[in-house]
Amino acid sequence: MPVSPTSRRRPRPRVLAGTVFVTRQVHFNAAHRLHNPTRSAAWNRATYGPCNNPNWHGHNYVLEVTVAGEPDPETGYVIDLGVLKKLLEREILDACDHRNLNEDVPWLRGVIPTTENLVIAFWNRIAPRLPAGRLHRVRLYETPRNYADYHGPAPLAGNTPHGR
Repeated sequence: MPVSPTSRRRPRPRVLAGTVFVTRQVHFNAAHRLHNPTRSAAWNRATYGPCNNPNWHGHNYVLEVTVAGEPDPETGYVIDLGVLKKLLEREILDACDHRNLNEDVPWLRGVIPTTENLVIAFWNRIAPRLPAGRLHRVRLYETPRNYADYHGPAPLAGNTPHGR
């Protein structure tokens, strides 16, 4: 008996093994002031220079978020980049875009908003909400030539290979 075209089994897509790193880039503009309230005005001026301006200063930030994982056998995605885009809009951009990072972002209150501190804070917002893959890197460009990378918390002592 001949097999009808509708009763034929469709071949399953091949699953290719390997870790893939996918990155989504977003942009936001924000003002901030680098200032340590426990130190003197002279120390702050000497340490932060123009970034200590009491009237603030701003940046056109570029945020890159990289997710690592194996492609899903059904979709071929590590993570749906549309889902990642919405997560970044909700967790980072809605809070930070066109805002004063020192005063307008509750989860940054009391943090000196250096690029180094921002990548850690952004990691902490993104990592627990990531629906697929694992967060590999948060990179934040403050200028085209200055950026910081964060790859997550360091392993606790004794939890590294060979106890190192």
